[in-house]
Amino acid sequence: MTGFGAGRAAVGSEDVSVELRSVNAKFIEVKARLPRELSSLEPLAIKVVKDRLARGTVDLTVKRALRSANGVVPTVDPHLAKEYRRALSEVAKAAGLPDDVAVRDVALMPNVIRLEEPQADVEDAGKALDKALGLALDALSKMRQREGEAIGVDLSTRLDTVARVVGELKGLAPRAVDAYRDRLAERVAELTRGVPLDPSRLAQEVALLAERTDVAEELTRLDSHLGQFRALMAAPEPAGRKMDFLVQEMHREVNTTGSKSQHAEIAGRVVTLKAELERIREQVQNVE
Repeated sequence: MTGFGAGRAAVGSEDVSVELRSVNAKFIEVKARLPRELSSLEPLAIKVVKDRLARGTVDLTVKRALRSANGVVPTVDPHLAKEYRRALSEVAKAAGLPDDVAVRDVALMPNVIRLEEPQADVEDAGKALDKALGLALDALSKMRQREGEAIGVDLSTRLDTVARVVGELKGLAPRAVDAYRDRLAERVAELTRGVPLDPSRLAQEVALLAERTDVAEELTRLDSHLGQFRALMAAPEPAGRKMDFLVQEMHREVNTTGSKSQHAEIAGRVVTLKAELERIREQVQNVE
């Protein structure tokens, strides 16, 4: 299911923001992007997302709030500063000059003050990430829930159509056998040109066709699959994969029904069922 969620939290000196974007997928896959200094938190963040979501490809982006515009801060090398101070004192002593070195003089020496990325407090950052990720997941889940409610309405409508057509097929199946018997009798009468027909032989042929074209079992299973599908829609837990499986099974039953029957009206209903089931299959890809 598609959706977007964002969250931000601060703990101690760490300020962390999270963005989540999800698109449809059969399974759950999390693609995480974290700052290098927080890379150790990536497995934990991925686990939190997978614990909350069952399906979808999720892009997880984590950012730290920086304390300067270009993302770096001045860092002092105390040991190097002391060495410069000692060296300057020796120069003053050797030259017979007063030792009046100022802080500015030492600070301007090479590499005493460097611009570096700020060091992260991983413990505080982890706590901030956990809070921000929770907020982002809540927002993402709400968006996915709204989408799911709309999909549920569409699926219910299409399931009603499938159930109606299945009911029509149950009524058409016996009529197809009767129509075949009449056509067979007419054809045989035409070919024999008035020679009396053997009623038992005709009945035998009709019985054989009725057995080959009997779709009662397929239609019964279709009814069962529809009931199971509706039960999954009403259940609180994720059911997208089970729904996907049921749609495949319904396709199988409809294909068998179409291959067994030679009746034009039944063939038309089979085409309608295939079209509706294909739309249901596409929608199920959006269901968690």
